[in-house]
Amino acid sequence: MMKLDVVETAFPLGESRAFSFTAAPESLDMGEDVQHFRGEIRVDGTVMNTGSSFRVVGTVAVCRRFVCDRCLSAGERAVTLDFTEDYTKTPGETDEAALYDGESIVLDDLVRDTLLVAEPLRELCKSDCKGLCPVCGQNLNEGTCDCDSFVPDPRLAALESLLKND
Repeated sequence: MMKLDVVETAFPLGESRAFSFTAAPESLDMGEDVQHFRGEIRVDGTVMNTGSSFRVVGTVAVCRRFVCDRCLSAGERAVTLDFTEDYTKTPGETDEAALYDGESIVLDDLVRDTLLVAEPLRELCKSDCKGLCPVCGQNLNEGTCDCDSFVPDPRLAALESLLKND
């Protein structure tokens, strides 16, 4: 559990403190998405007493596993994400602030949400990935194949049938 002690009597107004945590992806209750991460999750940042709330600002660094959407090869990519969150003790002080118990702030939900929101809808191994041959399935990044790669446009199939009748 990533926990910041922020007892107001020991944390003067305007003071800022740095923090650093490492956690296993399994500890963040990410469900099936836990398999997308390799190694430890590193969280670094600062917490500042603003008077009305505690502002937590930092970064999450992790290594993500993925399967390329074009060529289906496995890959890994280091990802660093920024986060900012305000925490208040009582509801209603600010609409956008999260609540904490008055003594400590638990960052697990914030880190999990930061990672899950940043999941891409589509991931490529490289920007110019050539994908797979539609006929034989050869990974075109590794080499070419001898297949006829011409794929007729299905919208012109009716016209093609007219040519065959002649």
